[in-house]
Amino acid sequence: MEKRKHARFNSTNLLSYACVNAENTVVQQGMGKTLDVSEGGILLETHVPIDPSHRVQLDIGFRDDVVEMTGDVAYTRTGETGRSESGIRFGEHSEKDHEVLLKFIEGFQKV
Repeated sequence: MEKRKHARFNSTNLLSYACVNAENTVVQQGMGKTLDVSEGGILLETHVPIDPSHRVQLDIGFRDDVVEMTGDVAYTRTGETGRSESGIRFGEHSEKDHEVLLKFIEGFQKV
């Protein structure tokens, strides 16, 4: 049974991320890419695993726009390429960033 609230669309977008621990200290940073995108989150591919106890701060490039999102790690696994894949559930973000995300997703729905 599908538990997701939002449809996911395959999409490769470059991003930078920072992992923040419970003390609000950045403990890991890096670059990655989305493998899929939805209104509620992304599937993030990175070279190293992301600790599920950390909050993730994301700067994601959607075409000509960059959005700032935060999220929680729903799961982490090793993908077919051997890289780490983490399901990130979006948390806090501005209304403007949400509008950019929705506009990006609408492009998939028109196809």
